[in-house]
Amino acid sequence: MNKFFKSLPFKLLVGVILGIVIGLLLNSTDGSAVSMAILNVIVTLKYVLGQIISFTVPLIIIGFIAPSITKLGSNASRMLGIALCAAYASSIGAALFSTLAGYGLIPHLSIATEVAGLKELPSVVFELNIPQIMPVMSALVFSVMVGLAAAWNKSKLITGILDEFQKIVLSIVSKIIIPILPFFIGLTFCGLAYEGSITKQLPVFLQVIVIVLIGHFIWMTLLYVLAGAYSHENPLDVVRHYGPAYLTAVGTMSSAATLAVALDCAHKAKPLRKDMVDFGIPLFANIHLCGSVLTEVFFCMTISKILYGSIPNPGTMILFCLLLGIFAIGAPGVPGGTVMASLGLITGILGFDDSGTALMLTIFALQDSFGTACNVTGDGALTLLLTGYAKKHKIEETNIRIDL
Repeated sequence: MNKFFKSLPFKLLVGVILGIVIGLLLNSTDGSAVSMAILNVIVTLKYVLGQIISFTVPLIIIGFIAPSITKLGSNASRMLGIALCAAYASSIGAALFSTLAGYGLIPHLSIATEVAGLKELPSVVFELNIPQIMPVMSALVFSVMVGLAAAWNKSKLITGILDEFQKIVLSIVSKIIIPILPFFIGLTFCGLAYEGSITKQLPVFLQVIVIVLIGHFIWMTLLYVLAGAYSHENPLDVVRHYGPAYLTAVGTMSSAATLAVALDCAHKAKPLRKDMVDFGIPLFANIHLCGSVLTEVFFCMTISKILYGSIPNPGTMILFCLLLGIFAIGAPGVPGGTVMASLGLITGILGFDDSGTALMLTIFALQDSFGTACNVTGDGALTLLLTGYAKKHKIEETNIRIDL
């Protein structure tokens, strides 16, 4: 229980509640000198924290995408290539499925986009501009080119530097960005509550979370059906062992923390080859994030409708989904890793501002445990697919455990 109170979702929830309560109190005392002074501080702090978070986006992209490419390239093998393609296909498939669901369901939700009658926040007292070291798309292209070139040339020095840089960026995220998120989100919700918009949208958030959970189970079902058909094995003989792994993922909110349980569950499944389990489960725990991707896409579309009055056009969403699949493969191993790694896409392609980013981080983090559980359970389906591929191509079974 003590661990729960220290977790990021709990801190975010506290930030949301305090922000809403303070915002409503300020709304009720609007006009007084004290309330205006407090609002000036809130708006300014939110701006500064938003600048810090925005500054780290290109660093996160470079720090996690480039090293991931070098590692995959330098250890390339046929099975690794198949695993990578399967994970990417599952992620973008889940993203496109979520996009279709968004276009079909979100217009029918009771989302109020009217801004008439909302109170206006005061201006920022002072602007502390912290420009990014490079634009988001430049960081993405740089990461891909450097990662591929380092892998092709087997550049040990650059690979080592990128690994060290990844550790540095992870420290920045873990020790700076994650701790300030509850404050940033609390300040954002305080502003939204003062304006009067947040009370209109809470029922929508609850509906969206339920829709996403249903989407998780639909996608997991599809993965296991396809893997079973390809491998000519009964997928129920695999998924029925995954209950402990699913519950562990819900409790820990971490694929890495669930890895030992997931391996144990997969080893109990008779259709799965043991060498494919030892290879696939640890690998997919790091590169297969179908549940997180599905969640992020639907949430982005909903928040866009709430804050900006419309859902992004299909061309924009398709580009977002295709790039999100790449970011998911290199997502950092921190709470909300997928959405943290893809902040550049959210702001650069979808055009989210600080309020949209804060809402996205909050609603994603509050259900992150279920997205992780979907990721972990889906790993069993992809491992079944690897088993089927190995059997079809007569790849001999080995007893060597691969630690990734």
